[in-house]
Amino acid sequence: MNCGKCKTKAAISLPRHNAAFCKGCFTTFVHEQVARAIKSFAMFKPDDRILVAVSGGKDSLALWHILLKLGYRADALYVNLGIGSYSEESHRKVQHYAETVAAAHGATLLVHVVEQEAGAGIRELANILHRPTCSTCGTIKRYQFNRAAVARLLGNVLHWQEEYLDKQSPTLPASVEGFAKKVKPLCRLSEREIAAYAVVNRIDYIVEECPMAKGSKMLLYKEVLNRLETESPGTKQRFYWGFLDKQTKPESAPETMAEKDQRTLTPCLSCGQPTTADTCSYCKMMAKAKNTPAQPRS
Repeated sequence: MNCGKCKTKAAISLPRHNAAFCKGCFTTFVHEQVARAIKSFAMFKPDDRILVAVSGGKDSLALWHILLKLGYRADALYVNLGIGSYSEESHRKVQHYAETVAAAHGATLLVHVVEQEAGAGIRELANILHRPTCSTCGTIKRYQFNRAAVARLLGNVLHWQEEYLDKQSPTLPASVEGFAKKVKPLCRLSEREIAAYAVVNRIDYIVEECPMAKGSKMLLYKEVLNRLETESPGTKQRFYWGFLDKQTKPESAPETMAEKDQRTLTPCLSCGQPTTADTCSYCKMMAKAKNTPAQPRS
């Protein structure tokens, strides 16, 4: 099979596009898809400062790589959750990319270590707070990403959690002053395509799933979608674009969550970040953690 662009021998086939590319043309294809998403959803402008939330996985490191190659001023934030060897390895992957590639583009890496601020890692915090580890992790990451940015879909749909649906679009606008705009420039690419891009461009990323996510329903949903994608290429993208089409709001439709945020979010009395209560969930969580004696490790 030959590359659909330059007609040399293809290295990568994309069944959902009925296309194949050599490595160079595939990289160009990915860059074009991201650039198209940025433009279509008015995510940001060429001179905007961008902060990429990186975890050490393929998606975040590939996104950082793509934005830098497209000429954007993109720094990154890594939150070290203190999950033993997993966090050590993911931190190493991020640091390696920052030093070997990002630095050459003038980009910097910001690192936040949960244990330094909270006095405990994510596993210990979850035990102290009697909350699921993934829930605790999400609260911490959202808080730190928003604070550092001076600039969830199948499961939510299955359970019809309407309060989350507005937040699955490629662009989540800033709701109030101090609440950073969030965007998803990889929305036009599949997981397989992102993984292939990372391999082709020699991006060293952590392959293992977070050990704290074991048993998570999101992993089940992901597996189901991947099986559907294997049997019928393009299923995931059609599902997502169909969802976005249904999200388009006619004039008579009820207000969205983003619009409700404009009315209901106020600065947290403790940290100043947006919240629907007097004190945000992160500050409540940290206060409870600091006032709860840690249990001895078994």
